[in-house]
Amino acid sequence: MRIPLIFVSCIVLFVAWIWAATNALTEGEVLYRKGILASGAEVTAQRPGGGSISGSTAACVNCHRPSGMGSVEGGTLIPPVTAKYLFSSGGLFAREATDHTERTTPNRPPYTGETLAKAIREGITPDGRPLNYVMPRYPLDNDTMSALISYLASLSSGSVPGVTGDTLHFATIITPDSDPVKRKGMLDVLQHFFAAKNVFYRPIPAPARYTKMMYRVPRKWQLHIWELSGDATGWMEQLRAKLKAEPVFAVLSGMGGANWQPIHQFCQQESIPCFFPNVELPVVAEEDFYNLYFSKGVLLEAQLIAQQLSRGPSPQNARRIVQVFRKDDVGDAAAKAFHAESAAHGITVIDQPLPSSPGQMLIRHSLRKARPRDVLILWLRPDDLKMLPAEPPKATHIFLSAIMGGLDDVPLPGSWRSVAHMAYPFEIPSRRGALLDYPLGWFRIQQIPVVAEETQVDTYIACNIISESLNEVLDNFLRDYLVENVEGMLSTRVIDGYYTRLSLGPGQRFASKGGYIVRFGGADERTLIPEGDWIVP
Repeated sequence: MRIPLIFVSCIVLFVAWIWAATNALTEGEVLYRKGILASGAEVTAQRPGGGSISGSTAACVNCHRPSGMGSVEGGTLIPPVTAKYLFSSGGLFAREATDHTERTTPNRPPYTGETLAKAIREGITPDGRPLNYVMPRYPLDNDTMSALISYLASLSSGSVPGVTGDTLHFATIITPDSDPVKRKGMLDVLQHFFAAKNVFYRPIPAPARYTKMMYRVPRKWQLHIWELSGDATGWMEQLRAKLKAEPVFAVLSGMGGANWQPIHQFCQQESIPCFFPNVELPVVAEEDFYNLYFSKGVLLEAQLIAQQLSRGPSPQNARRIVQVFRKDDVGDAAAKAFHAESAAHGITVIDQPLPSSPGQMLIRHSLRKARPRDVLILWLRPDDLKMLPAEPPKATHIFLSAIMGGLDDVPLPGSWRSVAHMAYPFEIPSRRGALLDYPLGWFRIQQIPVVAEETQVDTYIACNIISESLNEVLDNFLRDYLVENVEGMLSTRVIDGYYTRLSLGPGQRFASKGGYIVRFGGADERTLIPEGDWIVP
């Protein structure tokens, strides 16, 4: 049977239209996010008061953010540029969109393609008013303008995975090498928090905030526990299958062992926010938007020790640095990080890796290689620390990892406590008492046994952060917008659990950025005393 020529022509035209629309969308996204034109050249924009900006400095994302929902820059409030906002009238809708738009957006007609192009090129709204002076003017040609507007039209359009009419779906991801005790403690907190959250669910519209005439639909929280199995090479496939079966809005908390890379990569590729997993070795990729961590974990500890040695006593006074660690644990990565941090000091660093199998003789053999005037760094777990000899080697300095060694309960022999120091990327125990009263009190009320305090407190803090941030997004359930709200609200929090201060900004993925070097003191030799001020490497 011969297919009519006109039918073939229609198919060709339709495919060409789809290709052109996809290509325009790609060009528009690159322009919006990076300030790069289709030709590869940098876009240039003019400031109303004079001067020009170009390239990444002129990218729309700087002010309107990845979500397109706008931001607050000092006293200047940047309105949203999503489809839902641009192509609806101002006034009441603008007030419903976000809190900051209600103070900046007067009534106006909806934008059209033509009036939006005029606003971008000339800074004129549909009703003839000038835009704020901070909005640059972009002299874009018609094709480039069409690509940009196509991208703006795609922002906030369509449904969001994991968001249904009455439910927000979250996943927590657990790797097979996770600590079983910490895993239980984390899940206890998550399940109780979700249950407590849903107690207040009512299937009717409720006032969104203050006395404004704005409404939103309350939603339940549903937790999906994604347990991974087998070798890490198969985790990506497992995660994709789980996501297909159970679409989720975000990943909350989670538990990992020595390798979190596949989970980090999965969340970045799928554009799923992953908030504050319980991992000792996070992935350092500050450019990856969707993965947020409390700290760099053992990598931060390596930076703290290197910083301490660079401050004094001078590393030149030491003959060399000896690191002891197990090859299959996160201490291996910490040792490598220390190499990178200490390279500038010109001091020899010797690694003493231990095999996976435990053994007191292996540890003692490694320690015998430490000489006077050496610096000894132990990236070891409590079981290994218990096998240390009664007397420490005559090294100049001895450093431990708090994260690996057991935080405040490091099982060091008494003679070691008088000479050892510890990298401690948390608030000092004597100073964080009030910061723990609220989460620990909540655990008591919920009858949650405290089996891994730091992990459980971190999990509770993570849940609270997301709950508070969701209160600000109203009904704008956009993944990017939730990440941006978390970035913006962290520095205003008072209760941060184990951490001195949490804060995030664009291009920052680690909320706690420093720590202390501490020594052991007090009558029971378990009190931690900071050797100096808070260190931010």
